[in-house]
Amino acid sequence: MSGLVALLPMKAHSARVSGKNFRSFAGKPLFRWILDALLEVEAVRQIVINTDAREILASHGLTDSDRVLIRDRKPNICGDFVSMNLVLKDDIENVRADAYLMTHTTNPLLSAVTIRTAIEQYQAGLLAEKFDSLFSVNRFQTRFYRADGSPVNHDPQNLIRTQDLEPWFEENSNLYLFSRTSFERTQARIGGKPLLFTTPSCESADIDDQDGWDLAERLARTIPGIDPR
Repeated sequence: MSGLVALLPMKAHSARVSGKNFRSFAGKPLFRWILDALLEVEAVRQIVINTDAREILASHGLTDSDRVLIRDRKPNICGDFVSMNLVLKDDIENVRADAYLMTHTTNPLLSAVTIRTAIEQYQAGLLAEKFDSLFSVNRFQTRFYRADGSPVNHDPQNLIRTQDLEPWFEENSNLYLFSRTSFERTQARIGGKPLLFTTPSCESADIDDQDGWDLAERLARTIPGIDPR
Protein backbone atom coordinates (compact mmCIF):
# COMPACT_ATOMS: atom_id res chain seq x y z
CA MET A 1 0.00 0.00 0.00
CA SER A 2 1.55 3.30 -1.03
CA GLY A 3 0.88 6.69 -2.48
CA LEU A 4 -2.22 8.71 -3.15
CA VAL A 5 -5.11 7.32 -5.19
CA ALA A 6 -7.72 9.60 -6.76
CA LEU A 7 -11.31 8.36 -6.84
CA LEU A 8 -13.34 9.75 -9.74
CA PRO A 9 -16.79 8.09 -9.81
CA MET A 10 -18.63 8.43 -13.08
CA LYS A 11 -22.06 7.14 -14.07
CA ALA A 12 -23.76 6.98 -17.45
CA HIS A 13 -27.07 8.55 -16.40
CA SER A 14 -27.49 12.13 -15.19
CA ALA A 15 -30.84 13.25 -13.84
CA ARG A 16 -30.76 17.00 -14.53
CA VAL A 17 -28.35 17.39 -17.47
CA SER A 18 -28.63 14.38 -19.76
CA GLY A 19 -25.33 12.59 -20.35
CA LYS A 20 -23.40 15.48 -18.84
CA ASN A 21 -20.30 13.50 -17.88
CA PHE A 22 -19.55 12.80 -21.55
CA ARG A 23 -21.07 15.87 -23.20
CA SER A 24 -18.73 18.35 -24.88
CA PHE A 25 -17.80 21.15 -22.50
CA ALA A 26 -15.78 24.06 -23.96
CA GLY A 27 -14.27 21.78 -26.56
CA LYS A 28 -13.78 18.42 -24.84
CA PRO A 29 -15.87 15.89 -22.88
CA LEU A 30 -16.70 17.12 -19.40
CA PHE A 31 -14.95 14.20 -17.67
CA ARG A 32 -11.65 15.02 -19.41
CA TRP A 33 -11.31 18.37 -17.60
CA ILE A 34 -10.87 17.02 -14.08
CA LEU A 35 -9.16 13.85 -15.34
CA ASP A 36 -6.51 15.91 -17.14
CA ALA A 37 -5.99 18.05 -14.02
CA LEU A 38 -5.49 14.94 -11.88
CA LEU A 39 -3.02 13.50 -14.39
CA GLU A 40 -0.93 16.66 -13.99
CA VAL A 41 -0.56 16.07 -10.25
CA GLU A 42 2.56 14.00 -9.69
CA ALA A 43 1.48 12.91 -6.20
CA VAL A 44 -1.53 11.05 -7.65
CA ARG A 45 -0.30 7.50 -8.23
CA GLN A 46 -3.49 6.20 -9.80
CA ILE A 47 -6.94 7.44 -10.80
CA VAL A 48 -9.78 5.00 -10.15
CA ILE A 49 -12.97 5.49 -12.17
CA ASN A 50 -15.88 3.54 -10.67
CA THR A 51 -18.45 3.48 -13.45
CA ASP A 52 -21.31 1.80 -15.28
CA ALA A 53 -20.17 3.47 -18.51
CA ARG A 54 -17.01 1.62 -19.57
CA GLU A 55 -18.13 1.43 -23.20
CA ILE A 56 -18.97 5.15 -23.32
CA LEU A 57 -15.53 5.97 -21.93
CA ALA A 58 -13.92 3.70 -24.53
CA SER A 59 -15.81 5.53 -27.28
CA HIS A 60 -14.09 8.69 -26.04
CA GLY A 61 -10.69 7.01 -26.09
CA LEU A 62 -10.35 6.24 -22.38
CA THR A 63 -9.35 2.73 -21.34
CA ASP A 64 -7.24 1.27 -18.54
CA SER A 65 -3.64 2.48 -18.46
CA ASP A 66 -0.69 2.65 -16.09
CA ARG A 67 -2.35 5.51 -14.14
CA VAL A 68 -6.05 5.00 -14.88
CA LEU A 69 -8.02 2.04 -13.51
CA ILE A 70 -11.61 1.67 -14.69
CA ARG A 71 -13.73 -0.37 -12.27
CA ASP A 72 -17.15 -1.66 -13.30
CA ARG A 73 -19.72 -0.48 -10.76
CA LYS A 74 -21.53 -3.28 -8.98
CA PRO A 75 -25.26 -3.45 -9.73
CA ASN A 76 -26.22 -3.01 -6.06
CA ILE A 77 -24.54 0.43 -5.95
CA CYS A 78 -25.87 1.74 -9.26
CA GLY A 79 -28.62 4.33 -9.52
CA ASP A 80 -29.41 7.96 -8.74
CA PHE A 81 -30.30 7.38 -5.08
CA VAL A 82 -27.27 5.36 -3.94
CA SER A 83 -25.08 7.11 -1.35
CA MET A 84 -21.72 8.12 -2.77
CA ASN A 85 -20.13 6.81 0.42
CA LEU A 86 -21.12 3.27 -0.63
CA VAL A 87 -19.37 3.72 -3.98
CA LEU A 88 -16.27 5.04 -2.23
CA LYS A 89 -16.34 2.18 0.24
CA ASP A 90 -16.25 -0.32 -2.62
CA ASP A 91 -13.22 1.39 -4.14
CA ILE A 92 -11.39 1.67 -0.82
CA GLU A 93 -11.95 -2.01 -0.05
CA ASN A 94 -10.50 -2.99 -3.42
CA VAL A 95 -7.74 -0.43 -4.07
CA ARG A 96 -5.18 0.04 -1.30
CA ALA A 97 -3.50 3.40 -0.75
CA ASP A 98 -2.03 5.59 1.98
CA ALA A 99 -4.62 8.26 1.21
CA TYR A 100 -7.50 8.93 -1.16
CA LEU A 101 -8.49 12.05 -3.06
CA MET A 102 -12.08 12.14 -4.24
CA THR A 103 -13.52 14.56 -6.77
CA HIS A 104 -16.22 14.68 -9.47
CA THR A 105 -16.47 15.10 -13.22
CA THR A 106 -18.78 18.02 -12.44
CA ASN A 107 -15.84 20.09 -11.13
CA PRO A 108 -14.20 20.93 -14.48
CA LEU A 109 -12.50 24.17 -13.42
CA LEU A 110 -10.53 22.75 -10.49
CA SER A 111 -6.86 23.20 -11.37
CA ALA A 112 -3.84 21.00 -10.79
CA VAL A 113 -2.29 23.86 -8.79
CA THR A 114 -5.23 23.94 -6.37
CA ILE A 115 -5.23 20.14 -6.07
CA ARG A 116 -1.51 20.17 -5.21
CA THR A 117 -2.09 22.87 -2.58
CA ALA A 118 -4.88 20.83 -0.98
CA ILE A 119 -2.67 17.75 -0.83
CA GLU A 120 0.14 19.74 0.80
CA GLN A 121 -2.21 21.16 3.44
CA TYR A 122 -3.74 17.74 4.10
CA GLN A 123 -0.32 16.13 4.55
CA ALA A 124 0.84 18.95 6.84
CA GLY A 125 -2.33 18.60 8.92
CA LEU A 126 -1.78 14.87 9.32
CA LEU A 127 1.84 15.36 10.29
CA ALA A 128 0.85 17.90 12.95
CA GLU A 129 -1.97 15.58 14.09
CA LYS A 130 -4.46 18.44 13.73
CA PHE A 131 -6.68 16.94 11.03
CA ASP A 132 -7.66 13.52 9.73
CA SER A 133 -9.28 14.63 6.46
CA LEU A 134 -9.91 17.61 4.20
CA PHE A 135 -12.86 18.87 2.22
CA SER A 136 -13.26 21.89 -0.03
CA VAL A 137 -15.52 24.82 0.77
CA ASN A 138 -16.73 28.20 -0.41
CA ARG A 139 -16.21 30.94 2.17
CA PHE A 140 -18.90 33.58 2.67
CA GLN A 141 -18.97 36.76 4.72
CA THR A 142 -22.36 38.16 3.91
CA ARG A 143 -25.79 38.49 5.48
CA PHE A 144 -27.94 35.37 5.45
CA TYR A 145 -31.69 35.05 6.05
CA ARG A 146 -34.10 32.18 6.62
CA ALA A 147 -37.09 31.66 4.33
CA ASP A 148 -39.32 33.62 6.71
CA GLY A 149 -37.05 36.68 6.50
CA SER A 150 -35.44 36.28 9.91
CA PRO A 151 -31.68 36.94 10.04
CA VAL A 152 -29.29 34.03 10.50
CA ASN A 153 -25.88 35.52 11.24
CA HIS A 154 -26.39 39.23 11.90
CA ASP A 155 -28.55 41.83 13.61
CA PRO A 156 -30.40 44.06 11.08
CA GLN A 157 -30.73 46.72 13.79
CA ASN A 158 -26.99 46.81 14.37
CA LEU A 159 -25.32 46.62 10.99
CA ILE A 160 -21.62 45.91 10.93
CA ARG A 161 -19.37 45.66 7.90
CA THR A 162 -19.78 42.37 6.05
CA GLN A 163 -16.02 41.78 6.28
CA ASP A 164 -16.40 41.78 10.06
CA LEU A 165 -19.13 39.13 10.09
CA GLU A 166 -18.32 35.59 11.19
CA PRO A 167 -17.37 33.64 8.05
CA TRP A 168 -19.64 30.79 6.99
CA PHE A 169 -18.51 27.86 4.86
CA GLU A 170 -20.37 25.86 2.20
CA GLU A 171 -19.24 22.37 1.23
CA ASN A 172 -18.76 22.69 -2.52
CA SER A 173 -18.14 19.03 -3.43
CA ASN A 174 -14.98 19.84 -5.35
CA LEU A 175 -12.40 17.89 -3.38
CA TYR A 176 -12.02 15.46 -0.47
CA LEU A 177 -8.89 13.92 1.04
CA PHE A 178 -8.98 11.13 3.61
CA SER A 179 -7.32 7.90 4.67
CA ARG A 180 -8.73 4.41 4.97
CA THR A 181 -8.67 4.85 8.76
CA SER A 182 -10.66 8.08 8.79
CA PHE A 183 -13.19 6.61 6.34
CA GLU A 184 -13.66 3.52 8.51
CA ARG A 185 -14.30 5.69 11.57
CA THR A 186 -17.08 7.74 10.01
CA GLN A 187 -18.08 5.61 7.00
CA ALA A 188 -17.85 8.87 5.08
CA ARG A 189 -15.36 10.90 3.07
CA ILE A 190 -15.30 13.59 5.78
CA GLY A 191 -13.50 12.42 8.92
CA GLY A 192 -13.91 13.40 12.55
CA LYS A 193 -11.39 16.29 12.43
CA PRO A 194 -11.59 17.77 8.94
CA LEU A 195 -9.65 20.69 7.52
CA LEU A 196 -11.85 23.11 5.59
CA PHE A 197 -10.01 24.04 2.39
CA THR A 198 -11.26 27.12 0.54
CA THR A 199 -11.02 26.74 -3.22
CA PRO A 200 -10.67 29.79 -5.52
CA SER A 201 -14.13 31.04 -6.46
CA CYS A 202 -13.31 30.89 -10.18
CA GLU A 203 -12.57 27.15 -9.83
CA SER A 204 -15.40 26.16 -7.50
CA ALA A 205 -18.15 25.35 -10.00
CA ASP A 206 -20.06 22.15 -9.29
CA ILE A 207 -22.34 21.52 -12.25
CA ASP A 208 -25.75 20.32 -11.10
CA ASP A 209 -28.14 21.75 -13.69
CA GLN A 210 -28.17 23.49 -17.07
CA ASP A 211 -27.72 26.97 -15.55
CA GLY A 212 -24.66 25.71 -13.69
CA TRP A 213 -23.33 24.17 -16.88
CA ASP A 214 -23.77 27.39 -18.86
CA LEU A 215 -22.05 29.51 -16.22
CA ALA A 216 -19.13 27.08 -15.80
CA GLU A 217 -18.64 26.85 -19.55
CA ARG A 218 -18.48 30.64 -19.84
CA LEU A 219 -15.78 30.64 -17.17
CA ALA A 220 -13.91 27.80 -18.90
CA ARG A 221 -13.76 29.76 -22.14
CA THR A 222 -11.80 32.53 -20.37
CA ILE A 223 -8.93 30.11 -19.62
CA PRO A 224 -5.90 30.85 -21.85
CA GLY A 225 -5.61 28.38 -24.71
CA ILE A 226 -9.32 27.47 -24.73
CA ASP A 227 -11.33 28.26 -27.86
CA PRO A 228 -13.64 31.15 -26.76
CA ARG A 229 -16.42 30.21 -29.23
